[in-house]
Amino acid sequence: MRKKVVALVAVLGALAAGVVVARGCSGDGTSKETGPVKPGHEKIAAGTSRDDAPRPAGSAVAIVAETSARPEKGAEVVFSATWGGTRLNELGRSRPDEANPEAPMSLAMDPKGNMFVLDQVNGRVVRIGPDGKPEAVIPLKEQEAAQDMAVTDDGKVAVLDRYNSKSIVMYDDKGGVLGEMPLEGEGLDELGFVTGVFVDGKDVYVEKEHGPLLRIGTTDGQPADRVEVPGRPTRDGLSYIKAGIIEPEVGRMYISSVDRTTMQHRFTREYRQGSEIRGILLLDTDKTGTIYLATLLVQNGQETVILSCHEPLKGIPTGTAVLPVNTMPEETFRDMAVLDEGGVVYSVRTEQGVSYQKYDCQ
Repeated sequence: MRKKVVALVAVLGALAAGVVVARGCSGDGTSKETGPVKPGHEKIAAGTSRDDAPRPAGSAVAIVAETSARPEKGAEVVFSATWGGTRLNELGRSRPDEANPEAPMSLAMDPKGNMFVLDQVNGRVVRIGPDGKPEAVIPLKEQEAAQDMAVTDDGKVAVLDRYNSKSIVMYDDKGGVLGEMPLEGEGLDELGFVTGVFVDGKDVYVEKEHGPLLRIGTTDGQPADRVEVPGRPTRDGLSYIKAGIIEPEVGRMYISSVDRTTMQHRFTREYRQGSEIRGILLLDTDKTGTIYLATLLVQNGQETVILSCHEPLKGIPTGTAVLPVNTMPEETFRDMAVLDEGGVVYSVRTEQGVSYQKYDCQ
């Protein structure tokens, strides 16, 4: 399948003032402005920003037409697990009477093709090898409310717990604790506004309200001077990116990029999805810098997940895919991870268990 994308017009100048950006989500996935982000709600708005899209004078803003895509068939299954106990082929699921149901909160990939699953219900991270077989378990240290994680190139794991330990704990590739970095401090007044943890080289960052990132520490687990960057770092080392929703009802959204060396605005490109946007599920890049964006749309009364790929320096679309929709009630934080070589691993949940499936743009 090839994505049929037509660029309608390139408009010189900034987007008009008064852009409305979706700032959070309700429990049913609909976008709305909120206060502190509640646990588990972030997955619908990952990558969105409380700030308007950057619109410096003289910058180019591109308007891109609606795209069409057909459902993917025969997706490659990377790993499957049943709901249950603590065996390596099982993952925890919780459905308490008086609290939100939970499934594994997050997943991440390392450059070697290992997949890491945050099984916070069982208090652990499970590492799955490139062959799809579980290899090891990292027990979590006093992180009863762990929600997100990031993995370094050499297999270290940074685990975010906003509400219990209120910290990021850094684990080595054997599961040993390297150090703990407190979240509270300069530049971070409300922990509920933390929307993810990210690793860039030897630095560990948290994202604030789906916008700028704040350095918290280093990959050896030590706190560091707090420095803010304007978005998520791309894996080719060239840019910082963010995305946001302009008008959810009519499907208007944007991707924005800043040059990492000069800190100058690179592009802001508007996309029109052609139907209501419920939220942004993924914003990340592969090693070449290709931007991967996944959005939850409502088409003909039904929810649809659209994965799209974009060229890194101008944001030009290069392909799409249609992914299955998770309809289970369990709250999660990050359901997708991009591989260094390209493609996306997606956590698809059913009543029987969870399947981690690989998709790519066509």
